[in-house]
Amino acid sequence: MHVTGTVEPSAPAPQEGLESLAAPSPAEAPAGDGDAGRHTRRFGLPVATALVMGNIIGGGIFLLPASVAPFGSVSLVAFGVLTVGAIALALVFGRLAERNPRTGGPYVYAREAFGDFAGFLAAWAYWITTWVSNAALAVAAVGYLDVLIPVSGHRWTACLAALVLQWLPALANFAGTRYVGAVQLVSTVLKFVPLLLVAVGGLFFFDPHNVGPFHPGGGSAIGAVSASAAILLFSYLGVESAAVSAGEVKNPRRTVGRATVIGTAGAALVYLLGTLSVFGTVPHERLVRSTAPFSDAVDAMFGGSWGGWAVALAALVSMTGCLNGWTLLSAQTPYAAAQDGLFPRAFARRRRGVPTVGVGVTVVLASLLTVYNYTSGSGKVFEVLVLVTTFTATVPYLLAAAAQIHHLVAGRGELVDRARLVRDGAVAAVAAAFSLWLVAGAGYAAVYQGVLFLFAGVVVYAVLAARRQRTEA
Repeated sequence: MHVTGTVEPSAPAPQEGLESLAAPSPAEAPAGDGDAGRHTRRFGLPVATALVMGNIIGGGIFLLPASVAPFGSVSLVAFGVLTVGAIALALVFGRLAERNPRTGGPYVYAREAFGDFAGFLAAWAYWITTWVSNAALAVAAVGYLDVLIPVSGHRWTACLAALVLQWLPALANFAGTRYVGAVQLVSTVLKFVPLLLVAVGGLFFFDPHNVGPFHPGGGSAIGAVSASAAILLFSYLGVESAAVSAGEVKNPRRTVGRATVIGTAGAALVYLLGTLSVFGTVPHERLVRSTAPFSDAVDAMFGGSWGGWAVALAALVSMTGCLNGWTLLSAQTPYAAAQDGLFPRAFARRRRGVPTVGVGVTVVLASLLTVYNYTSGSGKVFEVLVLVTTFTATVPYLLAAAAQIHHLVAGRGELVDRARLVRDGAVAAVAAAFSLWLVAGAGYAAVYQGVLFLFAGVVVYAVLAARRQRTEA
């Protein structure tokens, strides 16, 4: 089934076209998709919002306060700036989803505005982002698992645990989107219990003397904001989650934008309150050296040593839910691109509402990267790869923001008045500037590695484009 990826603003309600994407007709359905209806469920606003929040809030929240503590409370300013940029992106995705509510998100928007090559770059970069991020989450999750069950003392045991943490969410995806949504909703609810305990409860134990200096390192405060933001960038990936899965969302023209903004704002609120509470409950000197800042905060609030166990369990739930959502997203963009002939055709195969080939290839690549991380014995290599995801994510982000600017300048939107035009233009400009700042924050090494990944994609595109032209001829 070929979909052009272009929806004119005056097109009628897209329910029929979206249903064909979510559950192909018997004549068009790939092999094995005959039972799609029993295992497929279109996401409503609660699940779509949970998908956004669950993918943004992974395991990073449990380490962020200690990571930015050396920069002082100026890092809270970086949080604020990042939040503004993330919400601007969320608003842009919502507007673009109104125009074209197809599965694929940034890929669909870039292709509609700029053509096949831009669409392919968006899909390729986003795909790299997802499977490298999955490997990063799994390895980080093992650190929390070690608090409950000692595994880090044996390298191959830790490696096996990381692989299991990746494959369990993949199996949930193979079972169908009904189970993906259920796992995402439950894990999001469960992980917010301890997070809100610290984020809200910590405010009652807040001591300003624990916060420490505003900018202890000296030098430019703006430089400190940028430096701390570089650490925080990875934590905001995922704002596009609902847009990427638009084909599986009920009433996507309305739901995607609302879920994206609500989910991003909710995640930002948890980030800001959580970090502020930890800053105010754990003395600064101790926080700088902490490896489990939320555990230290709970211990400081209530005494005892049970905080480490509780937070470790919460982190595992959080990361498992995050892996569950990212595994689905990792297959959705290649699926949309494969339908248009811009990815290998196998990625367009679906079973029970899930692009199974995309899930399988992604989890295999993430697993190989995980094994490499444990066998190389170099944390620096993996650290650079994590920053690569920050860079590669900016490619589809920037292209989406540029697509919105393109539509506004070209007058290809249903803008009812000049005030809305100015407002949407300002939001798109902020989103574009935010994306460029993400590139700067990733650092030279990550940009270098990321460009190599992108150039490898150019070769893949050349082969696929040649095959498509030969077929059409």
